[in-house]
Amino acid sequence: MKKTIATLAALLATTSLAHAEGTLNLFNWGNYTSPELLTKFEAETGIKVTVTDYDSNDAALAKVEAGGHGFDLVVPSANYVPIWREKGLIAPLDMTKLANHGNIAPEWKDVPWDPGRAYSVPWQWGSTGVAVNTSVYSGDINTSAIFLDVPEELKGKINVVPEMNDVVNLAIFYVGGEACTEDTEVLKKARDVLIAAKPDWISMDYGATEKLSNNDWAASVNWNGSTMRARLANPSVAYGYPKEGYPLFMDSVALLADAQNVDNAYKFLDFIMVPENAAMISAFARYANGIAGSDEFMPEDMKNAPEVVTPEEFKAAGRFLPTCSPKASEYLAAIWTELQK
Repeated sequence: MKKTIATLAALLATTSLAHAEGTLNLFNWGNYTSPELLTKFEAETGIKVTVTDYDSNDAALAKVEAGGHGFDLVVPSANYVPIWREKGLIAPLDMTKLANHGNIAPEWKDVPWDPGRAYSVPWQWGSTGVAVNTSVYSGDINTSAIFLDVPEELKGKINVVPEMNDVVNLAIFYVGGEACTEDTEVLKKARDVLIAAKPDWISMDYGATEKLSNNDWAASVNWNGSTMRARLANPSVAYGYPKEGYPLFMDSVALLADAQNVDNAYKFLDFIMVPENAAMISAFARYANGIAGSDEFMPEDMKNAPEVVTPEEFKAAGRFLPTCSPKASEYLAAIWTELQK
């Protein structure tokens, strides 16, 4: 009997392992993962990917820090990658398992937030600006005044996405400061302009793609790819690049230090660095990616899209957000907490 039980236990363990070998758990931003990409990956590898969504960098970080999450891969923004690394939450990559690592475009290979791409591979990159329905408002949209000094036509019709780093830093740029500043005078100005503007907002919510498409909102602080998707559904929607300064971002995929399906995770990381596959990611969410050679596979409507190809006059105003010091992070969190009240 003992031998039978032992044999049964071994069989169950083997079955469980075999099942685990066919799975992968991706923790990613909502509405950001191409279903077609996952279908292709499963067809080629037999690995079933389960995607769990999050809506902010801080929410993702808190979830993984709490433990017991079961995720294998996560997609933090550039300024958060050093935080994940320093906390020991992501693992250094084994380059011998990433044959396509050389496909990373030269400008994205040695980035300040991940030198040598030792911990992450590109997913998508873009900017945070303002989306405006030009049938409601016909004035200048290339300014953060759209949500910080709200035009009469947009009062009570504008949304602000609840992403602390983007929103507070847009306000800091608007009052003449720099991202992650510790200058309390600048921070007070940014706080004051946000608090004064909030009564003119309709909401602080996600879902801008749908609500801009449906005319539920006339404007929103929003990301460029989401805005392009809204414009394709509603041609009156346009994307503005705030001339006072606006954040750039790159989201990258990293292997969690406690990942259970490590081999499968490496297969996925290598898969998304194939140019054709990287283009599938972009075709769904409408952001640029960081893989060389993917352009020839991109949808035609992205190649000259005003949300994807930044007008020359506004390029200099785009800035990647650095990783803030503990003191600067504390100031930003304090402003954000007050804004949430």
